[in-house]
Amino acid sequence: MTSILQKDGGEASPADTSDILARFAATTARLAAARAEVRRVILGQDAVIDQCLAAVLSGGHALIVGVPGLGKTKLVEALAAALGLATRRIQCTPDLMPGDILGSEVLDVDAAGARSFRFIEGPVFTELLMADEINRASPRTQSALLQAMAENRVAVAGLNRELPRPFHVLATQNPLEQEGTYPLPEAQLDRFMFEIRIDYPGLADERAMLLATTGTTQSRVNAALDPASLLAAQHLVRAMPVGERVLDGIMRLVRGARPETPILPELKEALAWGPGPRAAQALMLACRAQALIDGREAPSLDDVASLAGPVLRHRMGLSFAARAEGVGIEALIGRVVTTALG
Repeated sequence: MTSILQKDGGEASPADTSDILARFAATTARLAAARAEVRRVILGQDAVIDQCLAAVLSGGHALIVGVPGLGKTKLVEALAAALGLATRRIQCTPDLMPGDILGSEVLDVDAAGARSFRFIEGPVFTELLMADEINRASPRTQSALLQAMAENRVAVAGLNRELPRPFHVLATQNPLEQEGTYPLPEAQLDRFMFEIRIDYPGLADERAMLLATTGTTQSRVNAALDPASLLAAQHLVRAMPVGERVLDGIMRLVRGARPETPILPELKEALAWGPGPRAAQALMLACRAQALIDGREAPSLDDVASLAGPVLRHRMGLSFAARAEGVGIEALIGRVVTTALG
């Protein structure tokens, strides 16, 4: 496993090599156990589970999009339990205020009549926050959540308050209902590492799901990690190397998906905007995380191809002409991936 034996820009010593090997083996075993625990209760969504794990391992946030009843909430709950993270849930509504998420100061009066302010933490002070139907929250509330996602801290009553580490947001969105919703602005969308699409399960998985969820007993998810081991895994992801072919592939893919530097001639007219450098950063980390989940010491071009959709689909905007002609963003990304990665 020489490809991961790097330390401070140079070759690792034999002692460091042994330590890295041990940490790599222990981490991959724990991640395999966590993935197996989630798959026991979330059937037929293996790719979605891996993408959620990759987002968390990369230190990012994810937006999960799917119609009602596909288990989005249960997926987040199972993931939090398998990773051993404290979790809270926000049900977003148009009247939800920033203070309902961040917390607020209250005035206390003691027995002697002395007054003092006390801060009551909101649900954002957790390790894994689920924002259910995030597009129902008003722009004012969405902007408060944006600071938490971007800076890992929130400003309340003139003070910056640090959030726990790790801190991740897994938000859900219903693509069907648009009445009473506030579409997420591009700046907010770009803070999500992935936009994960969850679809209907296959026939066999749905049959197994019916049998597993309508009986007298329900499966429980056991913790395979804890916050400290998750932080160590996130550090290991950033220490993994990326080969030149993979790096060049990521650069060709992201830069080629912009209307200013299109890899396909039709992109110049089909796209209103393309992915920025944050997309390349997200794809680099996600490929490393996926390799670690699979027990591989370095990512491959296959990882780039499989993760291009979740990373790019919310960072590319179709032009009016393309939408009028019925061009789909998924098909467009597919052609970009094929051309960029061969």
